Amino acid sequence: MKGTILRCLKELVEEKFGVDKWRAVAAKVEGMPRVILPISDVPDAKVIEAVQATCDVLGITLQQAADAFGDYWVNVYSQKYYSSFYKNTDNARDFILSMDKVHEAMTSNLENAHPPKFSYAWKDDKTLIFDYTSNRGLIDFAVGLLKGVGIHYNTNLKITKLSDKQIEIIFP
Repeated sequence: MKGTILRCLKELVEEKFGVDKWRAVAAKVEGMPRVILPISDVPDAKVIEAVQATCDVLGITLQQAADAFGDYWVNVYSQKYYSSFYKNTDNARDFILSMDKVHEAMTSNLENAHPPKFSYAWKDDKTLIFDYTSNRGLIDFAVGLLKGVGIHYNTNLKITKLSDKQIEIIFP
């Protein structure tokens, strides 16, 4: 996984809960990199271990961590580093439908990048079935990111995880 994910998690924990909480998280992860560069390669297992350590240190569930990460990624972290991806979109529906292309654009020049793939099917004019494909099994983070998109665009989305590969999004 790219270091930007771990870096975002670190910034989130430090900003919302304090540097001491991040130090406690890092202490639980053997071999945690001291310097986290956005383009560095971090083993998936280390990132997942860091997420679990975050849950343990903060006393929160995986879904709470994923929701906090999604909100922070969309509304704070990506606004600092990837704001150009939001400039041509003014609503949650269009941004969500562009997420696969955003991942492709963000990672096209990064060696060893393996972003998740998203595809979409409309169930009706307000209900989108969002398909998540990744060998990492981090669909809960996709749910958190989608919730973050709703917050960013001030849109009350109803988001339901249907399975480990599908999410239902109901637009208002």
